[in-house]
Amino acid sequence: MSNKIILVIGGARSGKSRFSEELVLRADGTPFYIATAPVLDSEMAERVRLHRERRAAANWVTIEEERNLVNAVRLAAAEDAGAVLIDCLTLWINNLLYENPELSETEMAEKSRALVDELRLGPPFSVLVINEVGLGLVPELPLARRFRDLSGRCAQVIASEADEVYFMVAGIAQRIK
Repeated sequence: MSNKIILVIGGARSGKSRFSEELVLRADGTPFYIATAPVLDSEMAERVRLHRERRAAANWVTIEEERNLVNAVRLAAAEDAGAVLIDCLTLWINNLLYENPELSETEMAEKSRALVDELRLGPPFSVLVINEVGLGLVPELPLARRFRDLSGRCAQVIASEADEVYFMVAGIAQRIK
């Protein structure tokens, strides 16, 4: 039996992180939190500080990694992580796109598949968080459309391989797979 992978998708402030943290904390073993958020301003620095404090109180082991999630999962597995939370894939995509504005959907699918492959080899239980960004208007700017498309491609790849998928709305989790 391969390791269990859960994808949690929803809008901003829909309760994705809280729900995902609860899932991971119910799993056996040490919980690992792979955080992808870059700190670019004082508001984000404060958010990260609050998240770090909350995780420390719950005995999370945190790995801060903005781009190389495969390596972060390997590190968690080497440290005998019982469960891992990756929060979030949306910021991971943003970071990859910032590094390479020409990132293609094919490349994004390959990176997403490599991540799933590593998760199947790594910790026994994984939860990944991603924002649903494709329900609104078509973005006006080409880079924004590319981001939306990359996010959609990543979500499709991860969801197709995940054992369970939850859609979050107003703090309520709806299992869709």
